[in-house]
Amino acid sequence: MRPLRFFLPFAMPLATAGILATVPASAQQSEQGNVARETAALSSQQGNWTVVETFWARPGAPPVVTKGLVAERRMVGGLLEESLRTVNSSEPVRIDYLGYDAIAGQWCYVSIDTRVPVPPMSASSFERDAPDRITVRFEPFAAPPISPEWSGRLLRMEQVIARKGPDHETKDQYFILADGSGTRWLAHRYDYQREH
Repeated sequence: MRPLRFFLPFAMPLATAGILATVPASAQQSEQGNVARETAALSSQQGNWTVVETFWARPGAPPVVTKGLVAERRMVGGLLEESLRTVNSSEPVRIDYLGYDAIAGQWCYVSIDTRVPVPPMSASSFERDAPDRITVRFEPFAAPPISPEWSGRLLRMEQVIARKGPDHETKDQYFILADGSGTRWLAHRYDYQREH
């Protein structure tokens, strides 16, 4: 887990730098000027946040609520790094990175979660969403064995990051399980309140 924490912040900017090297200098300056809104929005999210996680294992299932979570956010280059942990531990249970790719004109996101046996999960927006409401879609992945009916199935996931104000944000994760029903449901909600 720890090597990934140090690798990812450098790998993503280096990949972007490689793309920028093929773009004329005038175009690079134009693109950098165009991302001021996105960079400012990410920077404004730095600091510590209290998090409440709610999970629904299936449509209509009773919610499972987890409190006592803290998110520490900081900028790593042009990326917002979030380290989520319990209040009694210094070890993260999830680390994610959010940034805006000016060349592709889309938001990019990657998440590493130690609570479920899945590899790092990457996602991107379809278009240039406004910073106060970003929707990213993940490639289908093998569903973790959270519920018996999930075993051996693929899972599709969409995440909506909505800023309700300078001190309140939600991350809603919608799932579609490959069980033939095509049913989409709100499976995870992370509710963030900024600590002062």
